[in-house]
Amino acid sequence: MQVVAVMNYKGGVGKTTLTANLGAEVASRGHRVLLIDLDPQANLTFSFYSVDQWREDLRKDSTIMRWYEGEMPGRDVDLHQLIVTPQLVNQEFAESGGRLDLIPSHLKLIDIDLRLAARLGAGTTLAESKRKFLDLHGCLARALRHEAFQEYDLILIDCAPNFGLVTKTAIVASDHVLVPAKADYLSTLGIQYLAHNCDELVAEYNDFVNYSAAGSDVDRAISTRFVGVVFTMVRFHAKKPIGTQRYYIEEVRLNGDIPVLTGVIRDSPRHFGDAGENGVPAVLRAPVTDDVVVEFRSLATEILDAVTKGATR
Repeated sequence: MQVVAVMNYKGGVGKTTLTANLGAEVASRGHRVLLIDLDPQANLTFSFYSVDQWREDLRKDSTIMRWYEGEMPGRDVDLHQLIVTPQLVNQEFAESGGRLDLIPSHLKLIDIDLRLAARLGAGTTLAESKRKFLDLHGCLARALRHEAFQEYDLILIDCAPNFGLVTKTAIVASDHVLVPAKADYLSTLGIQYLAHNCDELVAEYNDFVNYSAAGSDVDRAISTRFVGVVFTMVRFHAKKPIGTQRYYIEEVRLNGDIPVLTGVIRDSPRHFGDAGENGVPAVLRAPVTDDVVVEFRSLATEILDAVTKGATR
């Protein structure tokens, strides 16, 4: 099982579209995939369920909000109890034997960061503060060790466009971080800052694990790595990204903080404008020769190769 957090500080970069289509493509190859929606906008959830279905079947008892709320995350409900299996998309995997499951989000998840921060600051001694830090930041990592999650080949976590505590729990729980970005100034501006913050979080968490007497069993050192930056919403001319976008792609590549993946995803309102309306991502609906399908297939292979190599280091 490999866990990948999909994140960028900037919203509107195609993060959810990438997560939904990447998960669907990997599942179509016969793999078992779990998507975890940690974005309060819940767009990943609405990529597979209608708003009415969410309100009637999921909102009350079957979202990640229920797991994070309470005295401590996971104290009131086990994470695996929130897994749902979207029916429409899974009909597409009948021949391959793959499966795509989801842990849905909730619009009120936006309030959880403040509650977690209040608990984090409640320590009275250094040892207690470090213990609370590990308890909160490592909660998702510990939950994903449950045997129910070991049947999955890949877990993709769709993070909110921030670096709050909920997002930090995803980074601690992940083997890899994938950064979708548009090839423009604002979308690439925070990539270096994101890399720095992730590295700092990993170092701080591991320091606290080494300090903790219980660290050897309850909490484990982490080595979260970046899969790379994948450029989305790319516009093409003569089969190449347009000039201004090539400039920003090359700028990020030369910066070197995070590797840039070879695969890109084109801007295509025809494919992604109705995302979620059919409950089946575009990569499964379009013909196999379609440019978007070809790009997602190539990108999925590149990402799977990267995370597999990372797992064997």
